[in-house]
Amino acid sequence: MLISYASVLVAGLMPLVCAGIAKAGAKDYDNRNPRAWSAQQVGYRARANAAQANCFEAFPFFAVGVVLALLTGVDPFVVDLLAVLFVAARVAYVACYVSDKALFRSIFWALGHLSVVTLFVLAMQNLQLG
Repeated sequence: MLISYASVLVAGLMPLVCAGIAKAGAKDYDNRNPRAWSAQQVGYRARANAAQANCFEAFPFFAVGVVLALLTGVDPFVVDLLAVLFVAARVAYVACYVSDKALFRSIFWALGHLSVVTLFVLAMQNLQLG
């Protein structure tokens, strides 16, 4: 269970990593108006910023899936495995996004999404059995 908790923490920090990738080494970065600066970026910086937004979007779905699975009594080992799968898929997703590997990015996005859907399905199955 500690692994799934740590996975939620890592997933929650991933947007910050993406922001760091987008901003690192940028001599023209404007901290007074970061959104306008981000909107003007191209290439890997723009893709890292888009990955940041997607990490923010994916996080609540994942975190709730982990919590519901644990609260409904899904085997913690299975929850841990699915949580690690999600994080690994998301790390690969970000790497593919930043490096402009669109097909692989989509595959890793789907794998991460499927792991979260599985958490919800297992939680609902446990509710029906209980």
